[in-house]
Amino acid sequence: MTQRLTIRRPDDWHLHLRDGAMLAGVLPETARDFARAIIMPNLVPPVVTAQDAADYRARILAALPEDMAFTPLMTLYLTEETDPQDVAAAHASGLVTAVKLYPAGATTNSASGVTDFDKVRGVLEKMAEIGCPLCVHGEVTDPEVDIFDREAVFIDRVLDPIRRAVPGLRVVMEHLTTADGVDYVKANAADLGATITTHHLIITRNHILVGGIKPHYYCLPVAKRARHRDALVAAATSGDARFFLGTDSAPHSDPTKESACGCAGIFSATNTLSCLAEVFEREGALDRLEAFASLNGPAFYRLAPNAETITLVKGAPVAFPDKIATGVGPVTLFDPGFPLHWRVER
Repeated sequence: MTQRLTIRRPDDWHLHLRDGAMLAGVLPETARDFARAIIMPNLVPPVVTAQDAADYRARILAALPEDMAFTPLMTLYLTEETDPQDVAAAHASGLVTAVKLYPAGATTNSASGVTDFDKVRGVLEKMAEIGCPLCVHGEVTDPEVDIFDREAVFIDRVLDPIRRAVPGLRVVMEHLTTADGVDYVKANAADLGATITTHHLIITRNHILVGGIKPHYYCLPVAKRARHRDALVAAATSGDARFFLGTDSAPHSDPTKESACGCAGIFSATNTLSCLAEVFEREGALDRLEAFASLNGPAFYRLAPNAETITLVKGAPVAFPDKIATGVGPVTLFDPGFPLHWRVER
């Protein structure tokens, strides 16, 4: 029997679109299903000023197909030279929705990130004053810290001290990967939210390493043990308003993934809603999918949910393409490793 689920049109609260030919190739994959997305600023060079954000937003809208409706929510890349007044003006104008913190060297194109957090104290204090959220890539980059422990150590060494030093700062812990992160969010009721990706609800580190290295499952933060994946699933499907969808869909062309030093990132924009429906159905939580994908994120960002709806239909397995063609080469679509029976009705 066919099953149907109608929800408010979802948003993606963590998205990489890149630029140029890659932007043109992948943008329709998001805009087809999502109304809005928080756009990551880690271009080369990064989006660090209000003018940078305005220019990048214009390029995104120019690449958007005429028959699609999509609103990019822009962010600024926090550096040790960021001007608090530029942030405040950009946020007040509605141009910029949030500011992104990358510890230097934590992920793709993060070399311009922060090494001395005292140097950004003034920016963070201004953000707390005006209610501008800080989106955090929550990993330390200390080479002495094991890559599987970097989120938990970041909470203790960096995130908790920042939040204590700057009361009222609204923080989004992006792409949670650990039970430690889930527990930290649950223990802090005020001014803290977290995004969870599609792929971290499905894969573990075994998917990357068992039976040969699988470069298309390699991402940062790296997938962890099954117990951490299970904690993320429990949080996402709980209905707790502090957890919401941020796909971290991050396109790289296949040659840059399939190399001796492959890029980190999983591209999931095309099949995310189908994957999520399977995960939530498996947990008996389809009635909470709308909260995770469509309601909790806007509530944290103090925006109205989308008025439009989409309908997911369950039927025969859906045949998604293995790859998306772009002007810089093919991009492999995330493979959840199980059949997808849910599709968005067109």
